[in-house]
Amino acid sequence: MRKFTCLLIVFLSGFFGAYAQSFSVSGLVSDENNMPLLGVNVIVKGESRGTTTDFDGNYTIENVSPGDVLQFSYVGFVAQEITINDQRTINVVLQTDSEALEEVVVIGYGTQQRKDITGAVSVVDNQTIDELQPIKVEQALQGTAAGVNVTPSSGAPGAGININIRGIASNSVNGPLVLIDGYQGDLNTLNPNDIESISILKDAQAAIYGVAGANGVVLVTTKTGKKNTAPKVTYQTYYGIQEASREIPVLNATEYALLLNESYANGGQDIPYPTVGGLGEGTDFQSEVFKQAPISNHNLSVTGGGERVTYSVGGSNLDQEGIVGGDKSGFKRNTARVSLGVDVNDYFDVQLNATYTNIARKSINENGLGSVLFNALNFSPTFGVNDQDLTGSLGNEIINPLTQIENTFNDYNLDKLNGNFSLDFTPIEELVFTSRIGYNLSKSDGKTFSPQIGAEVYGPGKVFNNPRSTVNQNRINDNSYTYDLFGTYEDRYNEDHHITATGGMTVIRQWGDGLYATGYDVPNNSYEFADISLTTGTNDGLNNSSYVYDIRKLSFFGRLQYDFKGKYLVSGMLRRDASTRFNPDNRVGYFPSATAGWIISEEGWFDSETFNFLKLRGSYGILGNDEAGGAQFYRSALTGEATYVFDNQLVNGTAPGRLANPSSGWEEAEKINFGLDLRLLNNKIDITADIFREERKDLLIAGIPVSGILGGAAPGAGAPTINAGTTRNQGAEFAINYKENFSDDVRLNVSYNFTYLENEVTEVNGTDFLPGGAFGVGQPQPARMQEGFPIGYFYGYRTNGIFQNQSEVDAHPAQNALGAPAQPGDIRYVDINGDGVINTDDRTNIGDPIPDFTMGLNLNFTVKNFDFTAYTYASLGNEMVRNYERNQPNVNRHAYYLERWRGPGTSNEVPRLTTAATSNGVFSDFYVEDASYVRIQNAQIGYSLPADFLDRVGIDKLRIYVAGNNLYTFTDYKGFDPSASTGEAIGGGIDYGFYPVPRTYMFGLNLNF
Repeated sequence: MRKFTCLLIVFLSGFFGAYAQSFSVSGLVSDENNMPLLGVNVIVKGESRGTTTDFDGNYTIENVSPGDVLQFSYVGFVAQEITINDQRTINVVLQTDSEALEEVVVIGYGTQQRKDITGAVSVVDNQTIDELQPIKVEQALQGTAAGVNVTPSSGAPGAGININIRGIASNSVNGPLVLIDGYQGDLNTLNPNDIESISILKDAQAAIYGVAGANGVVLVTTKTGKKNTAPKVTYQTYYGIQEASREIPVLNATEYALLLNESYANGGQDIPYPTVGGLGEGTDFQSEVFKQAPISNHNLSVTGGGERVTYSVGGSNLDQEGIVGGDKSGFKRNTARVSLGVDVNDYFDVQLNATYTNIARKSINENGLGSVLFNALNFSPTFGVNDQDLTGSLGNEIINPLTQIENTFNDYNLDKLNGNFSLDFTPIEELVFTSRIGYNLSKSDGKTFSPQIGAEVYGPGKVFNNPRSTVNQNRINDNSYTYDLFGTYEDRYNEDHHITATGGMTVIRQWGDGLYATGYDVPNNSYEFADISLTTGTNDGLNNSSYVYDIRKLSFFGRLQYDFKGKYLVSGMLRRDASTRFNPDNRVGYFPSATAGWIISEEGWFDSETFNFLKLRGSYGILGNDEAGGAQFYRSALTGEATYVFDNQLVNGTAPGRLANPSSGWEEAEKINFGLDLRLLNNKIDITADIFREERKDLLIAGIPVSGILGGAAPGAGAPTINAGTTRNQGAEFAINYKENFSDDVRLNVSYNFTYLENEVTEVNGTDFLPGGAFGVGQPQPARMQEGFPIGYFYGYRTNGIFQNQSEVDAHPAQNALGAPAQPGDIRYVDINGDGVINTDDRTNIGDPIPDFTMGLNLNFTVKNFDFTAYTYASLGNEMVRNYERNQPNVNRHAYYLERWRGPGTSNEVPRLTTAATSNGVFSDFYVEDASYVRIQNAQIGYSLPADFLDRVGIDKLRIYVAGNNLYTFTDYKGFDPSASTGEAIGGGIDYGFYPVPRTYMFGLNLNF
């Protein structure tokens, strides 16, 4: 017993003695300029515990003892280890890595230090995304990456966004390949808060993805946990109010009546409003349609890791209502995500990412003839809010937009699960094999209900009148998987020779199906009963349709990267692709590329106190594209309509659809790029400049006319897809970033980028041109793809002012062929070919929808705990067609008609008003406007609570902010939004009454603990 007691005393003495030697260590981590660093990892070497520095660079780590080693690590800085003696305070200054360019950039099937990159690559980091707080990921790329043009298809909640990298090269699909953690994904369903960084491959560097890299590649890396890091909880939220960013000035009721009287009088008719005194302002249907709408977002994540495991889990909720349509328009997105990394042992590492997304969207009729905003602009202001055009005076397409909203029922729902699973095997330190499978599984359904509507609702003869209630429903399944198997060998020989070799294969499969059906006579004429299973009516025509597709691709690729003494850099890539879109004889394509670079600042003779880094680089390569619509080009499917006679009775059936073309093959993009990277003044200024050129050959074009004998004009049929065109994009990019730390409390970061672009169609085979878009009713398509012009340019009549008197009319070539003889006050058209008559032969190039320049200017300024950011974007040199005005005598008009011609000398820009026939409505540059603009995209003021206060309540960071998105647009364009586009290569710059991107005022909070 005595022996046991003595042992117990010795044990407890040792225990309490050891405990007495444990203590806390705190301190400040800063860079060479004494600026605190946020997010530095501080861990106890050999253990799984640690922490990270807060906003002011402070850290505290508990229960350390003499002899413990603290490790300090941060991306872009040299890691440090400090052994603890009896210090209670340890301040650390981290040194920037050599060349200050050790940032790791994802380049496809691997990573590369930024200083060694020889291609044209732009990077958007998570700090930029956090500052912009975009609703969709694509919005974070506008103005932040040179060469990337982002255009919304609409400002409606959940609407699509178009991305073009270095121009529009194809007449079909121009969007980039999107890879999320290595697998093909969709930015539309991704939560921006889950993103760590985005790399954009713009030149031949993308050739490693040869099968789909022709339009550029967007590589998204999502957030993961960090090893040896305590759990970190992050909560981000904001609430905002949206409003219309712009209203189009139209006539009020009095102005409308006066101008209508003038129009009727000029047409020799009795005036419709003998008395206008009591009309007043009337109803502003735009103001009635546009309403303030809320938007809210919540994002919660937990990250951390131990010695062998990292994890990141989170969820988000976005709820956005529309500024048009009230509860009939909205977008809800819920996401749940998990990322798990496990170092199984010294040889095997496992990474798992999975994201579930649920989207619910309601939408209204938009961007077209008969849309809600189209009606809001054209409906007469003399009507009351609840009045209808019961006499049909406004024509058959114009109705009360508010009633239209009440009778709109469009729902869409999407459930999507996507992610990847990868296994890394490292048999030796220099060699890593990766096996990775990515997947996308999605199911969506949509429903549109059209209630029974008689003439008493909208008015007689309206196209919106519906004699029977109908419900249209669809079910769509879209699935894909990507399997990659590749190895990477990296080694250095004799300290001078550095080699990285990558080789492997990729298997891609995309498959799915869709079913569409229509039911008639919905019970009670109510949306509550709008389901096909409840409908009671029948229809003699075809009430359903369906499709199925299965696309497979097999690729083999290899890349060799070599640098000598860290200053001479070369790489070569080759990819072999096979796609089932093409006939087996044309299925395989080979896509080679090469890049090179010279880091001049590494030369012994380069000695400059001003220039810290200087690199020249160049690239050349061939990339491919098989995305042109349809699963298979080389054969037809039974998608056409046909009527057969059996037993003397007509029977509806099916027939071959689009004509087959076994000879179709790959589009090929030949890309060349020369660039310069420069850093100077102690790395405060970072400059990147590029010149580039792309020839897109063998464009996959559908719609070139074929002989009628082949049946291309039959119902449901169509011309084959053939290789029949070439385009060229060339231009220059420039980006500069300036960082300055004036003191511990004052920091500045300013960045600017611009892109200059020239686009030209150099060849179209089989036809003189391909038309696209629409203007007015019954007029020729206004946009064209034609040799010698930009793709999608506008083709119409050029004008030369307004006829002021009859003598000018008599002296000018006759315009009768355009619809009516000219009279004083009419538009004067230019006789382009000089043949003495104005007719269709005088149409010419009157506008280009592709901007000459795009620019971004971004500012970040910090003073103590306050921070200010501003992002601006400019698009210059592009035109847009004004096509939201209806050419009918009684519709409302744009306010510019107040400056119309009323007699000699009154106007040389706006024609007279008359109900008589004129040629003023034909497509001309009168309807084409300069759509250049400069936009304040985001401005934000934030305040981070002091660290000493937060320490007392156990919080790492608490930042509150107020922000404004889409604050103001400087433009001369008359429409709602000069930035919008349908995304079509031919016809994308035509404004049918674009739903404007809303202005949003937000209050937000970021919390870390």
